[in-house]
Amino acid sequence: MTEQQEASEDAVMTRIGQAVILLHAGDREEARNRLGEIWAEIGAEGDSLHRCTLAHYMADAQDDPADELAWDLRALTAADGLRPGEEPGLPPGRRPGQGAARTPGEGAGQGAAQTPGEGPGQAARPGPQQAVRVFYPSLHLSLAADYVKLRRPEAARVHLARARAATGALADDGYGNGVRAAIARLERRLAAEPGEGPRPFPEQYS
Repeated sequence: MTEQQEASEDAVMTRIGQAVILLHAGDREEARNRLGEIWAEIGAEGDSLHRCTLAHYMADAQDDPADELAWDLRALTAADGLRPGEEPGLPPGRRPGQGAARTPGEGAGQGAAQTPGEGPGQAARPGPQQAVRVFYPSLHLSLAADYVKLRRPEAARVHLARARAATGALADDGYGNGVRAAIARLERRLAAEPGEGPRPFPEQYS
């Protein structure tokens, strides 16, 4: 990669980070507008890491749970397109100002966790395969929370199980422990859903 290309990619991440700061400050509309502009510039065929990161944060800026789900699905699709050699800049481990991980009912955006400068890209940097894999617990946790808000508990359980199954990629640090704790909280919430009673959570779905 040339220095010019690296500078261009850094500029995109910087702009995403600036929009996230606005989101932290409560200016959801302006954050949405800025992220939307970047998304339009990146395009459907743009850099997968940029699209994954942007979509993951864009989900927090939505007021409609269905829109939040749509953006989280875009983030997952982009993560699936990441090449093994791509490593995270702004990690999508979620989300600005939301604590360790998204659990429905915890506030605006209700994200699973983290501010820029926190998370998998900040501890010992993972190898190429690990760099992609650390995204998945948070991505699936976010989707599970979306489906809970949309009253689709079975879909939530599918993604929650996938989040749990992917936690082996997480380090034993503040970010990893936070995501694991958030998964456990959402598991308890779903287990306590009225009329369903306690139920086990499968470790994975095929």
